[in-house]
This record gives sequence, C-alpha cells and structure tokens, in this order.
Amino acid sequence: MNALVPLPVLLPLFATGLSLAAGIRLKRFQRFISVAVLTAVVVISVVLMIAADDGPLSVHLGDFAPPLGITLVADRLSGLMLTVSSLVTLCVLVYSLGQGMADKDDETPLAVFHPAYLILVAGIACTFLAGDLMNLFVGFEIMLVSSFVLLTLGGTGPRIRAGSTYVIISLLSSMIFLVAIAITYAATGTVNFAQLAERFDDLSLGITTLIQGMLLTVFGIKAAVFPVAAWLPDSYPTAPAPVTAVFAGLLTKVGVYCMLRTETLLFPGNRLGNLLLVVALASMIIGILGAVAQTDLKRLLSFTLISHIGYMVFGIGLADRAGIAGAIVYVVHHITVQTTLFLVAGLIERRGGTTELTRLGGMARSAPLLSLLFFVPAMNIAGIPPFSGFIGKLALMRAGVDNGSVLAWVLVGGSTLTSLLTLYVIVKVWNLAFWRSEPPGQAAEGTVMESQEDDADDTDDDEADEGGPAVTPQDDQGIPVRPGGGQVVATSITGKAVTTTKRPPRTMLAATGATVALGLSYTVLAGPLAAYTDRSAQELLTRTPYIEEVLRP
Repeated sequence: MNALVPLPVLLPLFATGLSLAAGIRLKRFQRFISVAVLTAVVVISVVLMIAADDGPLSVHLGDFAPPLGITLVADRLSGLMLTVSSLVTLCVLVYSLGQGMADKDDETPLAVFHPAYLILVAGIACTFLAGDLMNLFVGFEIMLVSSFVLLTLGGTGPRIRAGSTYVIISLLSSMIFLVAIAITYAATGTVNFAQLAERFDDLSLGITTLIQGMLLTVFGIKAAVFPVAAWLPDSYPTAPAPVTAVFAGLLTKVGVYCMLRTETLLFPGNRLGNLLLVVALASMIIGILGAVAQTDLKRLLSFTLISHIGYMVFGIGLADRAGIAGAIVYVVHHITVQTTLFLVAGLIERRGGTTELTRLGGMARSAPLLSLLFFVPAMNIAGIPPFSGFIGKLALMRAGVDNGSVLAWVLVGGSTLTSLLTLYVIVKVWNLAFWRSEPPGQAAEGTVMESQEDDADDTDDDEADEGGPAVTPQDDQGIPVRPGGGQVVATSITGKAVTTTKRPPRTMLAATGATVALGLSYTVLAGPLAAYTDRSAQELLTRTPYIEEVLRP
C-alpha cells in the first residue's frame, strides 16, 4: 500500500509530458489524458484515505532514509485533503473543458492550460504528502510556476497585472520560507518533520519561536489571512472562472493545511495560540466587511474567502482536539463550497455578460437551474442548517465555548457576527442578480462579449485594411460595443470572444452540479466525517504515530 503514496504526484507529472507532446493537434487526446489521470488520482486518494485510517503510510524515495532522502507521508489529514482536492480538481477540469469547447478556444493558450493544470495538481499533492520542509517548499514552487501560467492565460492586460502581483507576493513568501529552512537546518541538522519534532525540544525558546513565526508568516500569505491578504481580491477575479475556482477553493487551503501540520507536529504547546486567535478574528471581521462593500460578484466572493479563512485559523489557534477537528471539517467544507460559488459566478457571467451585480437581475425566472446552483452553496457558506457550513461553524464555536478563555469567547461572538454578515451578503447577491427584475442594461442572449485586447487588435487590423483609424462604437453608458450590440468584456478562458447564452453548456452545468452534490454529501455523511476528523485531530496532537512511521527502520 505504501507504493501508492507517490502516485498522486507522479501521475499528473507524467501526464503533463503526454499532454505537451499531444499539443493542440491532438486536443481530444489531451482532454482524455487529463480526465483519465485525475480520475485515477481520485481513486488512489480514496484508497490512501481509507488505508491511512489504520495508521500513517510513508515512502522514502530512492530508499534513502531521513535526513538524506525525500519522504512522502500519507496520514488521515493528508489522505482526506488529497481526496477532497482531487475530486474538486476533476470537477473544475470538466467545467473548463465545457467552457473551452463552448467558446471554441482551440488556440495555443488553451493547449497550455492542460499541462499547467496537471502541474498544479501535482504541486498540491506534493504539498499534502511532503514529509519535510524542503519538499514542502518544492511543492509551493511547483504551484507558483503553474499558477502564473493559469492566471495569465490569453495574455490580457488585467491578467498580466494580476499575475505579476501574485508572483511578487509568492516570491516574497518563498524567500522567507527559504530563510526559515536555512535557520532550521543550521539549528537541527535536518528538515525532516519527524526528526524536527524530536529535535525542536532541545532548542532554545527564542530560536523555536523565530522559526515558528517565519513559517506562520509564509503559510499566512499563502492562506490569505489578515494582514497579508490584500493581494487576493485583486489577483483572483481577473482569472478565468475555472482557474479562479480552483485557486480560491484549494490554494488558500494549502496554507491552512501547512499551519495545521506544523503547529501540531513541530510546535506543540500552542505558544502563539493567542496571536492566531487575534489574526483569526481580524480576518473574519475585515474580510466580511470588505465583502459587504462590493458590487462585483467575484470580488465579493474573494473577500468572503478571506473572512472564512479566519474560521479555520480559529480552530488552529485553540490547538485542542475539538478545535483542530472543527478546523479540518471547515477546511473540507470550504474547499468544495467556495469552488462551487466561483464556478457559478462563471456561469452567471456567461448568462448575463458580467459579474457586476448592479447590471444583473431576473435570473430566478430566466435561469432557474442556475439560481438553484447558486442558492444551495450560498446557504451552505452562510451556515444555514443543516448544511456542512453550519456543522463546521457549530463545531468551532463549541470548541471555543469549551476552551472558556476570554479571547475564545470573543472569537465565538466574532464567528456569529461574521456568519450573520455572510448571510446578509448572500441575500444581497440573491436580490440583485436573481430576485429583482432584469435591468435594461443586461446583455441579451447571443451578445458577443470580447476583451479590450481583442478590440485593440481588431482596430489595428481595420486600420491596416482601410488605411485609417477605426472607431469602436459605444452604448449609452459609454461601454464599447460591436456591431450588433456586443459589449467588450473578457470572459472566456483565453480572454477571447464568447457569446452569452440563455442555457449554459451542459458540461459546465454538470460539473457545477457535481460540486454542489459533493458539498451536500458532507451533510449526509456528517457523522462519519466528524468521526474521521476527530481521529485525525487526535493523531495530529499525539504525534507519535507519524514520527514512528517515518523513523522506523
């Protein structure tokens, strides 16, 4: 069974080579390879999650023992994270295939999408399975390289700017991470998690706290917790809908996972617990207030993402069994629901031509299925019973009450306020985009939506053909339009032209429906999920099973 541990990393990397070799000329084969490999990763992840329930699994690549070799470890937490992430990435891939085929995007940028997406999946799996700090760093860098490609697909101006911001912030966190790794190795002679868990006890409190603070800073940037979250609302909304969905759903949770792993395995005792609780409260309140102020759906969801990361940090800051278990439940819930909401945002953009709420309306009547796909995850993230969002929030609040400290009680109050404001934000979106009458400015079915860059390119062509400058007409609101009424807005995966449709492509609807069903399954399976996360929390806090598995002869 241990031989399966490296496969979630190796299979996507192998498929990347095949996908690049296939290229645009064999696009059907490229799609088949991507779907087949991610399906295989789902199956392997489920097997690892079940097997890890009996104890951690590990493999030393090249049969080199720590600290020389690369160690991959699958325990309950990493197995659960692998399973959820692989299911979500498969659904998002199917969604992107539907969008690409509907938009007829057969150009080179879309051909690059598959290899970059597979590398991203490999990087996520590498992070979840990493048994040492250096391999964790490698997983981060794999994700960074592929993320930049995915963020800048099509090379449009807004995407290049957003991608540049993302890369600069990520490189800064990478530099801090490298310094932390260097200090750790200099102080202990190893970067292996199991060995560090034993050797950190012999270090001075100052050195240990320094390393802990640096790692929390790195993982906080990746997770987008306040005050290092300002980059997220400006980076994610410009990306294509499937890219934004997987970034919002998964990449921020990679940072939360790393916090869970290091705070329990390397730094037991909760020395910085109060700091984490303060950060959690600030993330909740400031994030949701930012969401209240937004009128663009993607930016609004980006701020709710920051806010709800605070719930997970709340559980980590409590650092007891109930708090850790609640945090894991909420991570699993949020990966799925946040991804679903961004996928629905992509469908809304395709139907209405924009995600600006002031220019949307009437979708409850004109697009009832789309309304349902939004309503279910929206109620879920708002914490309405009996959805998994309510279960996760209730578990965290009960853990805070059981803790009994003043700060924990403040967090319970902050969690309640954030949940109520989240419901307010969801109602606001529902009223503007779905419930009210359709506004006059909403794009009608068949409207051709194009990017500003496309407009500039076509203008240049017209100038060359006609020998003079071409003027793009505008509507009454000053929005550039095409002959026939098409507004100039980037919506497709590659930033090219796309036509609004009354009925979104079935493949996109099916993929979104699958993520909605996955989110609902957490409610149906609430008992087994709670029991599994409770055992995961116990294993994390005990530490012994993990250490013994990695260091056994």
